[in-house]
Amino acid sequence: MSRVIVVGGGAAGMMAAYAAAKCGHSVVLLEQNEKLGKKLYITGKGRCNVTNACEEDAFFENIVSNPKFLYSAFYGFDNRRMMQLLNDAGCKLKVERGERVFPVSDHASDVTAALQRLLRQHNVEIRLHTKVKELLTYGEDSQENMIRGVQLADGEELEADAVVLATGGLSYPTTGSSGDGLRLAGQVGHTVKDCTPALTPMEIEESWCSLLQGLALKNVTMTMQCGAKKIWQGFGEMLFTHFGISGPLVLSASSYYGKCKDKSDVTVAVDLKPALTAEQLDKRILREFEESPNKQLKNVIGSLYPARLTPVMIALAGIDGEKKIHEVTRQERVRLVEDTKQLKMRVVGLRDYSEAVITQGGIKVKEVNPSTMESKLVHGLYFAGEMLDVDALTGGFNLQIAWSTGYLAGVSIPN
Repeated sequence: MSRVIVVGGGAAGMMAAYAAAKCGHSVVLLEQNEKLGKKLYITGKGRCNVTNACEEDAFFENIVSNPKFLYSAFYGFDNRRMMQLLNDAGCKLKVERGERVFPVSDHASDVTAALQRLLRQHNVEIRLHTKVKELLTYGEDSQENMIRGVQLADGEELEADAVVLATGGLSYPTTGSSGDGLRLAGQVGHTVKDCTPALTPMEIEESWCSLLQGLALKNVTMTMQCGAKKIWQGFGEMLFTHFGISGPLVLSASSYYGKCKDKSDVTVAVDLKPALTAEQLDKRILREFEESPNKQLKNVIGSLYPARLTPVMIALAGIDGEKKIHEVTRQERVRLVEDTKQLKMRVVGLRDYSEAVITQGGIKVKEVNPSTMESKLVHGLYFAGEMLDVDALTGGFNLQIAWSTGYLAGVSIPN
C-alpha cells in the first residue's frame, strides 16, 4: 500500500482519489476551497454535463489538442464506464440532444454527492481549506528525481509515495482555478505551454453587433478563417452580445482561435441560410420581389431574417430600405445574397478566463507518460484533468477527459 496525496478536489482529483483508494492505497485528498467539486456545480448551467454518450471515434473527433495522448486514458475508463459508475453510486443519468449526459435530477450537486459517497466508501481522507505551497522531492543526491510529499501553505509537510496534481486550469477563477498546480509543476522542471481561455465568447470589431444584443440565431453555419485559410466550421446556434458574439457555435470556434498564429486577421462568416445554395437563395428573393414590386424593400425581405436583423442586413448591403422593390438593382440583390450566405465579422479577441469554460494549454504532454499519467521528470508525480495540455469542444468531452485521466493516474500508482 502506498501513501498517496491528491492535490485538487475537482472532477479529476476526486476520480484520481477514488481510483487510487480502490486499488488499496492510503489516500489524502487536499482541496483549498470549502467544498469539493466547486467548478462542477456551475458546469452545464448548473446541471453538470457529465460526459457525452457518443461512440469512440466521435469522442476523439471532438478533442482539439493532443487527442492521441488520451488513447490509453479513454480506453481504460471511457464514457460508458463513467456513466455506469455514477448510476451505481446513486446518481441516475439521462442522455439529451447531442448525446450530452446529465443527471436525471438536473442538479450538478447530485454528481458531486455520488463521488463523495465513493470517496467515503473507500476511506479517502478529505482535507478542505488546505492549500499546497510546493512539491517536495528527494534532492540531487538520489539517483533519480522522486516525489516525497508536499508542503502546505501553513508550513506543514505531508509525506507521500505518490502525488497526483489535479488542480485545474485558469478558467472560472472564482472557483479557485488560480493556476497553482501549473506553478508547482514548473518548480520541479515541467514545461507549461502558453495558456489561453477556450470555449469562451468572442469580441467583434463591427459595431452593428451590439445593436443585435440578445438576438439568437439557430441552425446557421459558422466558418472561421485565419487570413485565407479555413480553420474551423460548425453548424448550430449563436448569440449576439454587447461585445460581440457567444453561444455554442462561438464557444467551439474559440477553441481554434488559439491555433491561429496571426491573430490580427481572424474572421468568422455566418451562413444564415445553409440549407440553400446562393443560386437557390437568389431565386427565392426574386420570387418575393416579383410578388411585391411596389412595396418597400424593408417590408418585403423581413421573411428572410429575424426582425432586428433585417435593417442591419439592408445597411450592410448598402441599400436604402425605403426603396421600392422594382428599383432594387441586380447588383444590390446579389450583395444581399452574398451577405446572407457570408455575414462576416472580424474577431479582435476572446473574453477572459472569468467567462471561459476551460483553459487551453498547460503541462506539456511529451513530459507525461500517456499510459500512466506519471511525470517523465519526477518519479511518483502524476497529472490529471485540465492542467494537462488537452482540451475539447463543448458537450461533456472536457469532463470525460478529467474522469479518464484521473482514473488512469489513480490506478497506475504502484503498491
